Amino acid sequence: MAQATDQAFYDRADAHVELANQQIEKLEDLGKVSASMTFAASRFNAWMAARSFKSAAEMAAAREELLKYFSEQYRMMLEDNLDEHIEHFDRYVLGKDG
Repeated sequence: MAQATDQAFYDRADAHVELANQQIEKLEDLGKVSASMTFAASRFNAWMAARSFKSAAEMAAAREELLKYFSEQYRMMLEDNLDEHIEHFDRYVLGKDG
């Protein structure tokens, strides 16, 4: 289940962020857009995981492993993005160059 981090990986992620940004412009509620995006990612990941099993029982047996894997992946990605936003706070949040 390893993910490649080539340019296509970032392009796909940017497409999702762009959609979220468009929704924020219409809704003006970051929390609701964030919640929908998180729910969509979890629903897609559950569907993707389900496709690798032959039965519900097989998937149920792997449930804790799946939860651990996806939770760890999310945490690592969130840590990286939080660190980047801390480092570039003025530019990303305040719109200041430099």
